[in-house]
Amino acid sequence: MSERKSGGLIALIAIPALVLGLVFSIILLGGSDDAAAACNPGGSGNSLSIDPDTVPDDEISGYGHEQLVNAAHIIQAGKDLDLGVRDQTIGVMTAMGESTLRVLDYGDGPGPDSRGLFQQRDNGAWGSYEDRMDPYISATSFFKVLAKIEDRESLAPTIVAHRVQINADPYHYEKYWPAAVAVVEGLSGVDTGLNAENGGGEECSSGETETGEVNQNGWAKPGDGPINASFGPRPVIQTPSGPTYPFHFGTDFQAGGCDGPIWAAQEGTVSQIVQDSGGGWRIEVDHGGGVTTWYVHMYANGILVDVGDKVKAGQQIARTGSSGFSTGCHLHFEVQVNGEKVDPISFLAEVGITY
Repeated sequence: MSERKSGGLIALIAIPALVLGLVFSIILLGGSDDAAAACNPGGSGNSLSIDPDTVPDDEISGYGHEQLVNAAHIIQAGKDLDLGVRDQTIGVMTAMGESTLRVLDYGDGPGPDSRGLFQQRDNGAWGSYEDRMDPYISATSFFKVLAKIEDRESLAPTIVAHRVQINADPYHYEKYWPAAVAVVEGLSGVDTGLNAENGGGEECSSGETETGEVNQNGWAKPGDGPINASFGPRPVIQTPSGPTYPFHFGTDFQAGGCDGPIWAAQEGTVSQIVQDSGGGWRIEVDHGGGVTTWYVHMYANGILVDVGDKVKAGQQIARTGSSGFSTGCHLHFEVQVNGEKVDPISFLAEVGITY
């Protein structure tokens, strides 16, 4: 699908499979879930082992020798806990998002006491200062918490990382996934089979989809209530992507919160999947007769359809996100009739859908 691309993809630097002086091995762990393996090839069934002392003085995706050595420590910590390559890659991705793969001896505003590769707090949960500043020990601490997430194979990598780190933005780590895959594969010389695009969020990796209820007129709710914002004038809202428009051209639904189901309001054809100027994703469905509906703010890995797909009313087409001009997970839903944006609640009421 050419219209959908993950934001912030990092150019991958090809590394020959036979890297000088590199030692790696693949250890089969067994007992992996077949469905999870299908969603995440090379996932929990395999583990990579890399000796940090053998990392060559090269660069991968903009990360230099010191950073790659730290990545090797992370990979080795995951291997020593019998975790799979997907988990190991999530560890590398998380450290990229927290410290750019550097052992930082300083924190930030939200965590002035944070230290190390994973910016772990001085709260007793992550060991001593020396532990947090040691790349192998800090990675081991990270993975011990990650290993307790029983459903992690069904979650996007960024959500797994968030459940360990509790970042203010659950999708903060998504943009680092392509580079993490490149680093793991470059260091090991192994094609892991992991999906480097869309934040690693394959359609089947976020659990089962839900079907919305369709009324006798062939229409369905686009998302669950309550309504967070209505169609019409409103104060300008400051978001991480910039200010919103003074007129709200749609209706905002809570839609189950982060990762909640978004349903096609009526049968139709997916006519567009694009990003707006703030980086927010939008799905447009053409229902014929001059009627189109828009579904906005999902993340790339929460889009479950492609351009040209035929969808049914009540079919789940996405998962709720907070991309673009947004301050929290919700569904922004718009209706256009012959190119004119109309009040979605009034329109839905006319076809028998009420909130």
